[in-house]
Amino acid sequence: MELVNQHTKKIMEGCKERARAVGLRFEDETLEYIVTNRDLLELSPKVMIPTLYDYWVHDVEVLKEKGKYELYPHNPYETVINTHPAISFYNDNNPDWLNVMIFYHVLGHIDFFQSNAYYRHTWDYDFAGKALSDKRLIAKLRSEHGRWVDYIIEFVRGIDNMVGYYDTLSGLSRPSTGKAKKRLDFYFDVFLQENKKVSTHEYVKEVERYNRLSKEFAAQAEEAFFSEVEHKNPEFQSLYKKNQKKKKTGKVDIIQFIAENSDFLNKEENKWAKSVVEVVRDTGLFFQPQIRTKIMNEGWASYWHERLFLADERIKDHEVEYARVNAGVTSMPRVGLNPYALGLRLFEYVEEMADKGKLSFKFQRIADDRQRRHYDADTGTGKDMIFQVRENLCDYLMVVNFLDQDFVNKHKLFVAGKRLNLERMVWEYYVKSRKAEDYRQMILDSLYHPPYIEVDREKTAANGTLYLVHHFEGKPLYRDFVPNTMLGIEYLWGGPVKLETTELVKSKDKKEINEHRMLYTMEKKKFSFRNL
Repeated sequence: MELVNQHTKKIMEGCKERARAVGLRFEDETLEYIVTNRDLLELSPKVMIPTLYDYWVHDVEVLKEKGKYELYPHNPYETVINTHPAISFYNDNNPDWLNVMIFYHVLGHIDFFQSNAYYRHTWDYDFAGKALSDKRLIAKLRSEHGRWVDYIIEFVRGIDNMVGYYDTLSGLSRPSTGKAKKRLDFYFDVFLQENKKVSTHEYVKEVERYNRLSKEFAAQAEEAFFSEVEHKNPEFQSLYKKNQKKKKTGKVDIIQFIAENSDFLNKEENKWAKSVVEVVRDTGLFFQPQIRTKIMNEGWASYWHERLFLADERIKDHEVEYARVNAGVTSMPRVGLNPYALGLRLFEYVEEMADKGKLSFKFQRIADDRQRRHYDADTGTGKDMIFQVRENLCDYLMVVNFLDQDFVNKHKLFVAGKRLNLERMVWEYYVKSRKAEDYRQMILDSLYHPPYIEVDREKTAANGTLYLVHHFEGKPLYRDFVPNTMLGIEYLWGGPVKLETTELVKSKDKKEINEHRMLYTMEKKKFSFRNL
């Protein structure tokens, strides 16, 4: 692995100027390395972070990838990591023209890392430097405590998909506010929506009433507003006080709660283990936004490598080679999902819709197919719109808001079904649905969505047993993974663990699927379960 030569670096600096000219934003400093296929195979299990802590699973993955490579040799083009400065790796088999195209793709990624709100918690520090410090710490602890370090890593990695990612973002996005602002937040965000469950019309009326009082009474508006609220809702004050007490305790995820409250981890002789727990949790937290923005991130980078490289004179004499490489990256499969292709087309679709004024309420009211196809208000706001989308959305919101029937029709998309042809004894794929809601649901089902599990503090405090509650969202936990995961949690907690969850059970006639609330228990390394 070595830095690119000065000739290539000069070309890449020129690419930065062109990228900034079209609106991309990124830090001045970047690092580019030329790597071999072997380097890439060894870095991949560490998510391309060279300084990530060592762990035996990484070695297993390297061996597995080397075996695959011997059977199916291929040349990965590049990868880029969200560090400060951003680091990108280029295969030593890449010709110069390809590295230019790839660098435009990389700049799209860097812009996304440093602009998208879901990466907010990664902006203020260099993860590569922190990872190196963590790696040295774990190496030192491993020399002192041996395999027990790996047990701790393995047990925490079993639940590191449930880190408090959104709570972390919320804390960064919302500065501390005064008493009046806190009351307003509680009233509009919690009381009206969760306690009263008012209609949208009633909610908007309350917003308008507050805005009207603000104009009329200025500084006294808050008191005037809440005097009427408390007159109509006598329970508001007590609910608000209860909410504020809850907030003072602070919302923590499972890993944080165990680290803070485990008798085992807080013994003097085991405090080293808390350091390992924190390292694994912080690493899991760092990678959360990349998992949640895969479609957008790759689509944004593909959008810009296409726009910028086609306008670059260095494409001359390489048009056919570029077309072949680009098609391999951004072609839309008939069956399955290519995040590069879907993300690219969604950004192009949003740009086109905004340019033609099709994101307006006026257009949404049009039902006639011919009018919808030929509607064009010529607003010219497409570029601004895709930059706003890039800044504020994740994959879920992008798909829910913009993957509609017009998009499905335009790209001739469909949900494929699979059936066995009994006559020929072969599997057949067929068009199952061309409806946008079905295609959208297929994409949403493929997105990352870890289980939502919280600690029940009251039940845990009652007898010292760690009591976990799984909020069922339509997908049951995978039973085969539960015992080993709970065994790891029991070790970290230093006592029994209970997990309340929901299982789907077929009725006796197998015509219906019913939900059954279950309680799993892990005590003294023995797993049991019962109906609730």
